[in-house]
Amino acid sequence: MNAVADAPRATRISGLTYDTKLLFCVLFLVGVGIVMVFSSSSALALKHYDTSYYFLKRQTLFSLLGICALVICSHLPYRLYRLLAYPILLGAIGALLMVQFSSLGVTAGGARRWLDLGFLRFQPSELARMALVIYLAYSLSKKQANIRRLSVGFLPHVVVLGIFTALLLAQPDFGSVVIFTTITWILMFVGGVPLRWLLGFLLPLLPLGYYYMMSAPYRVRRLLSFLDPWQYPADAGYQTIHSLMAFGSGGVVGTGIGKGVQKLFYLPESHTDFIFSVIGEELGLVGVWIIIALYTVLFWRGVRIARGCDDLFGALLAMGITTAIGLQVVINMGVTLGLLPTKGLTLPFLSYGGTSLLLNMGAIGILMNIGMARHRGGGDRVHRG
Repeated sequence: MNAVADAPRATRISGLTYDTKLLFCVLFLVGVGIVMVFSSSSALALKHYDTSYYFLKRQTLFSLLGICALVICSHLPYRLYRLLAYPILLGAIGALLMVQFSSLGVTAGGARRWLDLGFLRFQPSELARMALVIYLAYSLSKKQANIRRLSVGFLPHVVVLGIFTALLLAQPDFGSVVIFTTITWILMFVGGVPLRWLLGFLLPLLPLGYYYMMSAPYRVRRLLSFLDPWQYPADAGYQTIHSLMAFGSGGVVGTGIGKGVQKLFYLPESHTDFIFSVIGEELGLVGVWIIIALYTVLFWRGVRIARGCDDLFGALLAMGITTAIGLQVVINMGVTLGLLPTKGLTLPFLSYGGTSLLLNMGAIGILMNIGMARHRGGGDRVHRG
């Protein structure tokens, strides 16, 4: 890896060094998110909270806290997470257990995914995703000497993934299971785990995934509605139909901010899971392409940072962060465009939600720190097999 060629261009703001392109993309997305959360939630907020500014105020506060998290994490040495890998992992598993087995767990929309601490409600699966990335980066980099052995390079990481999978399926949250599994397989591949193990153990998972999808009537309806949503206009296909109607109404330049119709109690979760549909309606194809371009630059910077880091732990951590955010973006956009079955996943930096925004912006701060460190480590090499 050529750390000099791949080192991100940076600028100094008040004595602090930042990756300019990455910072611009994230802040622009957060700014658009504040505007679109207000546009998509004002009617809902007025109905339930007697003020149209309820979600706007909270999203603005989350954004300010997220910026603080980004700044703090960008100046904490990323190697610190080597020492914290297991405590963070155990903390995430503990939080997921509390969701299911304590009175603090909150059920909403048929899923038990949140913890209510009184002063704060958060979604532990967001923390668990970051914990998995840190653990995999640490474990894979530490075990390089024996990474090709099944009992060292593959099985321990699959066991940890299995623990997360069991806890996530209990919620249920199949979308997060897909993301966690994909992250694990990608990082094991980048970390040098032989392809024969990755492919050999992936194939048996496919029939298990099929059985899980077919084992519950609501999942079967969701799959059938994905194939032909117009056959289920008042049931499983309702969200997809109104999401597509939003994109169709937007045309090239959109109806204008605040002038969309689908958010007016037609499209459920318009300020969270389906905010991209509101963007398509109010900002049109032009707005959609701008958002996609910003995410593309963000992913490109993440991959460049990973390639430019000579420390394997830093490279895997950067790749894991980029992959985790990228998968969430692809799945959310795929759902809103009717290209994937409906899943309850937010759009990073744009959707309403404090947990997602804080952790994703903190992750971007870690990514920036890796890029600025320009570590010249030796001996951590990626092996292919």
